[in-house]
Amino acid sequence: MTVDTASNSDAALDEPLHVDGQSDLDAVVSDNDVVLVDFYADWCGPCQMLEPVVESIASDTDAAVAKVDVDANQQLAGAYGVRGVPTLVLFADGEQVEQVVGVKPEEQLRGLIERHSE
Repeated sequence: MTVDTASNSDAALDEPLHVDGQSDLDAVVSDNDVVLVDFYADWCGPCQMLEPVVESIASDTDAAVAKVDVDANQQLAGAYGVRGVPTLVLFADGEQVEQVVGVKPEEQLRGLIERHSE
């Protein structure tokens, strides 16, 4: 599924967007002030454990949340140095500002977003 950036511009997104490729990710990052990107794999147990946290963050914060399937987007994962899943990358004002690997508590992820939100 590709991202329809025309309808996403400057609006809080209530659910994670599934992005496919660098151009989709670039569009989400450029259209939103703060973006949390979840690099995941369907076969990954920790990724599945993190899914409810990612969905909660998407619905309860002003940050946009994007999900990247590393199996379908190996080049994109490689471009961001993703060596294990889940890996979460935070963008603020178009720049990568944080990267965390593994399942993290929801409070920690919310704290990262709040630090970079206006």
